[in-house]
Amino acid sequence: MTHWTDKVPQAARDYMAGRRLDEVECIVADIAGVARGKAMPASKFARQEKFYLPNSIFLQSITGEWADNPAGAFTEPDMVMTPDFSTATAAPWTADWTLQVIHDAVDQQGNPVPTAPRNVLKRVVQLYRDKGWNPVVAPEMEFFLVARNIDPNQPIIPPMGRTGRRAAAKQAYSMSAVDEYGKVIDDIYDFAEAQGFEIDGILQEGGAGQVEINLNHGDPVALADEIFYFKRLIREAALRHDCFATFMAKPIEGEPGSAMHIHHSVTDMATGRNIFSDDRGQETAAFLHFIGGMQRHLPAAVALLAPYVNSYRRYVPDFAAPINLEWGRDNRTTGLRVPISGPDARRIENRLAGMDCNPYLGIAASLACGYLGLIEAENPRAECLGDAYMSRDELPYNLGDALDIMADSAPMRSVLGEDFCAVYEAVKRNEYKEFLQVISPWEREHLLLNV
Repeated sequence: MTHWTDKVPQAARDYMAGRRLDEVECIVADIAGVARGKAMPASKFARQEKFYLPNSIFLQSITGEWADNPAGAFTEPDMVMTPDFSTATAAPWTADWTLQVIHDAVDQQGNPVPTAPRNVLKRVVQLYRDKGWNPVVAPEMEFFLVARNIDPNQPIIPPMGRTGRRAAAKQAYSMSAVDEYGKVIDDIYDFAEAQGFEIDGILQEGGAGQVEINLNHGDPVALADEIFYFKRLIREAALRHDCFATFMAKPIEGEPGSAMHIHHSVTDMATGRNIFSDDRGQETAAFLHFIGGMQRHLPAAVALLAPYVNSYRRYVPDFAAPINLEWGRDNRTTGLRVPISGPDARRIENRLAGMDCNPYLGIAASLACGYLGLIEAENPRAECLGDAYMSRDELPYNLGDALDIMADSAPMRSVLGEDFCAVYEAVKRNEYKEFLQVISPWEREHLLLNV
């Protein structure tokens, strides 16, 4: 009889070799990308094929409040959670021997729960496959290491480095700058190795204490799973060394924000060839159609790529952040960049997504735009050959406007699923309403005695 541990990836088996497994964390990503679920003794997990969680976890906001259910009665029926053993991986920072397993969420009739973010991404990927295409992504993760901040009223400051000085800004690609917090980076590498994750590269970004990790290209769901796991392992590595890791889009005033750039290509399922290149290695019509779809539909996806009020502070000219939907070859001022590559690796980089987005939803939304472009088969505007920061603004300026555009986009709602879009909008409007009730230091400083 096959034991469930025989179904898990080799990295998880290597981690457990010669040891007794103590605990299994059964998890699923909520709307924000926070891990929700249950931890249980390994012996119980072995006897239990599924467990249950209320579907209301997808109505919970980042503040812990619940949005009104767009479907009506708030009865909180249970979802059936079944383990996807291919996602089993170590939790190497725990005191005992623990594995994490992402679970699939289905209703009691066995249908995928449409509001589960991982199911939304699977839905979009399946739309591609129904057309004979395989979408391929390669994400980049930017984040800040910051000094511990236990008082939300105090600004975020950079961490103390090994020299006894705080991390400095404007040190992009500096090896000595990233060495300042080398012990954190060492633990990130060690945790990633224990979990079976391959890092393509780590570098110092432009902000003080800002780091970028690049991942290899691959299947969108598998890469979203990795980012979901990576966020947790990076936080745990930072905590071991008396600092925080934050994935906020703009945690420090005056510093650049943190993006989750997404590189896209599409292969033909029958041949395995990149559909963005023809037999002569030249760009295809499909390549231009993909870009055209992103230009037309990304405004309706921004609410998923920039999901919080803080997200829109990242969209600032000349801070290496996109404020436009222009496209260009090897042009980092454009929102849509075509990197230098050979024909087999021809791809499009979407630079709009913030690192604060749920990786399942950010990748799903970006792929949705490209898919609509392939279906609609319309070309993009002419390539931007200069400084795109000088071009017109085309993105919503705040979360409320972004949600309005998403609500009015029938194509985006069709691809992502109407049930999901209704729940997402309800959660985000609830968060936005809560934010507007908070009086900021700026208001107290400038309005209290002057108006």
